[in-house]
Amino acid sequence: MRRDMDFGELGDVEGALRAEGVGLAPISTGDASLVTGGVTVLATATANDIVEGKLKGLVVPGGSQDEAGLAAVRSLVELAKANGLLVIAFSDGVALAAESLGVPAEAPGVVFKNGAATLLNERAELSAAVGAL
Repeated sequence: MRRDMDFGELGDVEGALRAEGVGLAPISTGDASLVTGGVTVLATATANDIVEGKLKGLVVPGGSQDEAGLAAVRSLVELAKANGLLVIAFSDGVALAAESLGVPAEAPGVVFKNGAATLLNERAELSAAVGAL
């Protein structure tokens, strides 16, 4: 979870992901919980869940972050890659994931899977890409 999570031009994608049957389990990259707009969001997953195969993918939103937070996100992306998980990135999270995965991509959103990138330029493409997983 990152303060100021940003899904860019695709807007809040949580509903679109859930509509395609994706369950979301926030992983904290800092404090154990995140308070935003008066709402506390508790982390419900850990990096260990990636290693143990409990997660099918990693969603990387964009958003401003300090170096320690960015390093934590990079570490999660690299862990996802090492364990064969897909990565769905948004906004400036796309550049971070692309660099960490070694797969060039530039779009408002990208699905990284098996060394390839599916570009997501509009919300309908997100639903179609996630539905095909």
